[in-house]
Amino acid sequence: MIPLVHIVAFSVIATVGFKLFRLFIEGGQFRKSTRCDGKVIVITGANTGIGKETAKELLKRGGKVYIACRSLEKANQARSELIAETGRSDIHVRELDLSSLDSVRNFAKRFLAEESRLDILINNAGVMACPKSLTKDGFEQQIGVNHLGHFLLTNLLLERIKASAPSRIVNLSSLAHVYGSINKADLNSEKSYNQVTAYCQSKLANVLFTRELAKRLQGTKVTSYAVHPGAVDTELPRHMGSFFFLFEHKWVKPFLSIAFKTPRSGAQTSLYTALDEDLANESGKYYVDCCEKKASKAGRDDETARWLWEVSEKMTGLSSKNL
Repeated sequence: MIPLVHIVAFSVIATVGFKLFRLFIEGGQFRKSTRCDGKVIVITGANTGIGKETAKELLKRGGKVYIACRSLEKANQARSELIAETGRSDIHVRELDLSSLDSVRNFAKRFLAEESRLDILINNAGVMACPKSLTKDGFEQQIGVNHLGHFLLTNLLLERIKASAPSRIVNLSSLAHVYGSINKADLNSEKSYNQVTAYCQSKLANVLFTRELAKRLQGTKVTSYAVHPGAVDTELPRHMGSFFFLFEHKWVKPFLSIAFKTPRSGAQTSLYTALDEDLANESGKYYVDCCEKKASKAGRDDETARWLWEVSEKMTGLSSKNL
């Protein structure tokens, strides 16, 4: 029989070890009490996961938060939950379907008519490794939603963001950008399609967009940041079609809750780049766990970043004179 003292000691060691493991998994945390009173904030796709947690924290810190989502029903449910959790009601729901350029334009038009300022734009929404499908405008879904929709949205709101400076733009990317490349001969995956390759390309596009945006905004006091939130237990894999069952399997789901970050921890680097005063003079860089990290070589390719911007203008029908 194992002595009781050994069982107790093992239990203590196991408990401490598990807590240390979870601290490592959760990663960097934004621990400053920086406020955002009076600031107007737009977060895309904030009815669940990282976006919802980001909205909650910014609401608690005094922000006027707009959550821009495809499903008004889910967004209004999230709004009710956030009001109940924070005791603050300055959170507003607006419809935005990033897979439709008309929806993006309609959102921007309405927002600009409603608000005289925009201090923080967080391009949070995204799809991941989905089966081949097209947006309403004929774009491959991942480059269309993850990059082109946010590209157009940001540019349509840019004059208001510049007028509200100092202001910030946060683009959620991913470590997956490291494995991505911009296929200049087939950006829209018309000749061939691989759902993982297309996802990595779209996340690289987020990094390059952030970099080129920073160059074009030099001297305006508007700064841009690309963020990798980490491996987070969210609903993002729901877009993966038949592969999604792997994430929802009764034997896999518990593992994800142990090995992946919580949405709250996934939101920390978004909050860091949106709020930290130490980043006021930084722009165009890539951040992980509330620290600056070096983007991949492809993510630092200025020529490709410029090419992608020009092609994105053409694809979205955005004239450069709008800048």
